[in-house]
Amino acid sequence: MEKNKKIVLIILIIIIVLILLSSLFCLLNIPKITLKDKQEIELIYPEKYKEPGYKAKTVIKNLTKKVKINGKVNNNKIGTYKITYQIKNLFFTSEITRIIKVIDNEKPVITLKGNEEAIVCPNTTYREEGYEVTDNYNKDLNDKVDIINNQNEIIYSVKDESGNEGKITRTIKYEDKNKPDLKLKSGNITIYVGNTYKEPGYTASDKCDGDITKNVKVTGSVNNKKTGTYTLTYTVKDNAGNETKTTRKVTVKNKVTTKKSTTTKSTTSTNSLVYATSSCSAKGAIYLTFDDGPQASTTTKILNTLKEEGIKATFFVTNSGADSLISREYTEGHSIGLHTASHTYSKVYASDDAFFNDLKKVSDRVKRITGIESKIIRFPGGSSNTVSRHYSSKIMTRLTKEVVNRGYKYYDWNVDSDDAGSCRTAKCVYNNVTSSLSKNKCNMVLMHDVKSYTAEALKDVIEYGKSHGYTFKKIDSSTPMVRHKVNN
Repeated sequence: MEKNKKIVLIILIIIIVLILLSSLFCLLNIPKITLKDKQEIELIYPEKYKEPGYKAKTVIKNLTKKVKINGKVNNNKIGTYKITYQIKNLFFTSEITRIIKVIDNEKPVITLKGNEEAIVCPNTTYREEGYEVTDNYNKDLNDKVDIINNQNEIIYSVKDESGNEGKITRTIKYEDKNKPDLKLKSGNITIYVGNTYKEPGYTASDKCDGDITKNVKVTGSVNNKKTGTYTLTYTVKDNAGNETKTTRKVTVKNKVTTKKSTTTKSTTSTNSLVYATSSCSAKGAIYLTFDDGPQASTTTKILNTLKEEGIKATFFVTNSGADSLISREYTEGHSIGLHTASHTYSKVYASDDAFFNDLKKVSDRVKRITGIESKIIRFPGGSSNTVSRHYSSKIMTRLTKEVVNRGYKYYDWNVDSDDAGSCRTAKCVYNNVTSSLSKNKCNMVLMHDVKSYTAEALKDVIEYGKSHGYTFKKIDSSTPMVRHKVNN
């Protein structure tokens, strides 16, 4: 009996030892994975996921390099993603999972078309000007905008798929603070003593009241029997009491008797008229020509006026200004002529070769922008200039012949606005041009699109021409040359 007890005791001891050894073996060889940073991470769309790191080891061994990672995070798509980390050591396996949530917490943005404070005519209904929704995640939310329309405000709201809400309010004010638009048909007018003044007309319109031409009141009078300048005042009011006034100057002057001649005499300075020796078949036509540009502010204003009035003109360009202005001149149907690249007389007229080198530079620019090789030119200072005498004797005599031999046609002028001379106001430009127009000649008008007062006078010049029966043309390959008397 005592012997059996000893055997059982030995067996129990062996079992306990085996258990202890087994436990120690497991303790030493079961791997453990530890995650760096949080086990659950939030990413704000479209933030990219960067692995924070991990460690894997047993009590006696580092196994980090043997960890296998499964799972991917799409930072471009909102959702919950799992990254699984697994390690095997002998016949032991350990695994842990990290949760990655890609979330969107940015509100959609509603941008209103028009003004956030809309001014609406009294007794009318606001017409929705529209809106656009932009969101960092959902690309098209325009159709999901909720609109609450109260009398004096409109509330726009929209939610994205994450529940983020964007909101904006448009305030509505019912009032009319805009003055009516009052336009005169033609600008200032010149008549001769004894001729009856005929009102060219006017139009008046209002944003809220529409056509209110019948409300225009004209005050003032013209005495066609006495020379002088008379002022007519045009006044119109809309239903809200907003008033607009404008005036027209009517000049009554004596008729001037002139001898019939194909020449127009003036001085021989660089920018003034000399003798115009070429005839023109398009009598009564006005050729508006502009030198020295383009220049952003003034050329743009001139192009806008020409477009509004439906007039085509000719621009003798230089190498100054933006290419886009020359491109606009060409695409809107105007003629592009060559003036000079530098407009520095000492360089241009230093020699025959210097002139043609300068001409080639501006020609190359025009061809690069428009694709055409222009054969229309205007000499700096005109063919009659005397400034070239300082740099090369008889150069204009040679150049006027040589440019024609090379296939060019050059154009001087017989109507000078003097905007590059002593003229410094729109009124002066207008008077110089209109007083020199004639139905018995081709009116080649010299102006400069770099002058602000020329841009201001242009509309009145065009209206004068239209109201007095003139036509407007641009220079093209069929236009006869208008040439001055060469003085060098």
